[in-house]
Amino acid sequence: MADQNNSYDFDAAAYTALGTPRERVALPAATFDGTVNLPVMHQAVKAQLANMRQGTHSTKTRGFVVGGNQKPWKQKGTGRARQGSTRAPHFVGGGTVFGPRPRDYDQKVPRQIKALARKSAFNARAREQALFVVDRFDYQKPNTATLVQLLARLELTHQKVLILTDGAKTNVYLSGRNIPNVVVQPYSDASTYDLLWSDVVLVESGAIGETLAPVAEKAQERITVKRAASSKGADAATEKAAAKKEKQAAVKKTAAKAAAKTAATKAPAKAAAKKAPAKKAAAKTAAPAAKAPAKKAAAKKAAPKKKEK
Repeated sequence: MADQNNSYDFDAAAYTALGTPRERVALPAATFDGTVNLPVMHQAVKAQLANMRQGTHSTKTRGFVVGGNQKPWKQKGTGRARQGSTRAPHFVGGGTVFGPRPRDYDQKVPRQIKALARKSAFNARAREQALFVVDRFDYQKPNTATLVQLLARLELTHQKVLILTDGAKTNVYLSGRNIPNVVVQPYSDASTYDLLWSDVVLVESGAIGETLAPVAEKAQERITVKRAASSKGADAATEKAAAKKEKQAAVKKTAAKAAAKTAATKAPAKAAAKKAPAKKAAAKTAAPAAKAPAKKAAAKKAAPKKKEK
């Protein structure tokens, strides 16, 4: 489980406080010797998480619930099971059996195990090339924008970043306090849990005993940083968009069906409307033809007969 190999020579990528790349820096062999002890790290993290618990949870047994002093009904003659109190656990509003009680969750870890776990966490991040060195954080005043631009140039915008400074630096802490998933603290205060929580660790060079000479930097263009949507918000937005698309598709389908049905009902009416003028025209042409013989017959009857001489 423990991987101990003293042949590791770790180095890390180095940058200025504005994000300009520098030459790689060799990490001190006293700390970064390749030791990664998983059981020890597990023990240290488990103890720290346990020590963070307040242990104030509490429930009431039947002796602490108010009421229930009187016998709910007499012992015999009711046909029901005998009961002595309405605060027994099987009654609604009764006590809780074996519920949580206030307790202390503190776990003590030997000092040497803590040190070994912290060392293992640093080596684990160095192995993954997830440890960067920054020459110097020299903030004259809190400036969140400067720190955001540094993370953007290192492509660490939406990752969990642990920034370890050389001693307590209030301005750097205040600059990163409002950035999501960024923790700023002194190098000496970093715990195993903090190191394993982070995806990337930024260490100030003075914290590991390195002194980097200042580098002349040119003015760099500002990088636009987009906020990352939370997973819950993204899922909700995706579901809403899918539901909206389904609703629009259903509306279109219903409209198409209604249009087809309307067209089907209008088609016979149109055909009948087209036939009606033709019938009227035929009737008009047929009417004079029928009236002409009738007129001739009427004229013959009405004509007087010539007298014979």
